Amino acid sequence: MDNSKRAKVLIQAMPYIRKYTGQTIVVKYGGNAMLNEELKSAVMSDIVLMQLVGINVVLVHGGGPEINDMLKKTGKKSEFKNGLRVTDKETIDIVQQVLAGKVNKSLVQLLSQSGGRAIGLCGLDGKMLMAKKLASADDLGFVGEIDHVNPLIIMDSIKNGYIPVISTIAGGYEGEVYNINADLAAAQIAAKLNAKKLILMTDIRGLLKDVNDEDSLISVVNVSEVPQLKKEGVISGGMIPKIDCCVEAVRSGVNRAHIIDGRLEHSILLELFSDEGIGTMFY
Repeated sequence: MDNSKRAKVLIQAMPYIRKYTGQTIVVKYGGNAMLNEELKSAVMSDIVLMQLVGINVVLVHGGGPEINDMLKKTGKKSEFKNGLRVTDKETIDIVQQVLAGKVNKSLVQLLSQSGGRAIGLCGLDGKMLMAKKLASADDLGFVGEIDHVNPLIIMDSIKNGYIPVISTIAGGYEGEVYNINADLAAAQIAAKLNAKKLILMTDIRGLLKDVNDEDSLISVVNVSEVPQLKKEGVISGGMIPKIDCCVEAVRSGVNRAHIIDGRLEHSILLELFSDEGIGTMFY
């Protein structure tokens, strides 16, 4: 890129930087962007850049593949029902070790290596996430649904100049530990923080009219249109819970929610700082 094009990119980004400076943006990080080392490095650089221009970034992460690997090493089979991990006592111990330990601290270290200031947290810290056992036809064990979000430790971390990196382990009211869906947790954290945006990174471009045609992207959706899109089958399968999270966030006060393609390098910056944007925006 020549200097003239570089200057145009910066000029185009300027009003967006001004718009988001001082605002809170919650990013849910997972999928392919978390497995590919080059993409992971790009995501961390993007998040550090966001912090440097004055955005309060909160990073909420999953870690399903890493949990699967650890369960396999211990000779335990991964079992899922309706897309949720069956989590017995042995499994929740492994989930806690992997998410709140290995994955969380590796992301903190990567952000530090990229020049950012980050702190690793999980839902147990400061009673950030309190949960009850998820009501389900099948017994899923220690899978929970969030009952309460206490954002104080997150806000204190931001105030002190850190990027909070949050693994979605929650506490029960009688000392239990629960595994929480990271999309759902990110949506509820974003709502509690009155975030300007919630960004979910996925392995597809966004909401597609035709799942077999990645060029059939729907760029903008009013949350009132979601029931009809479900009825038409446009929203189906694994996209239902992700879009439900976006709807919940917007209806709870988050200004905009986005589903973007985590396979695309610098996808967060393209969404935030360009006229075109990428992915699907819910308002």
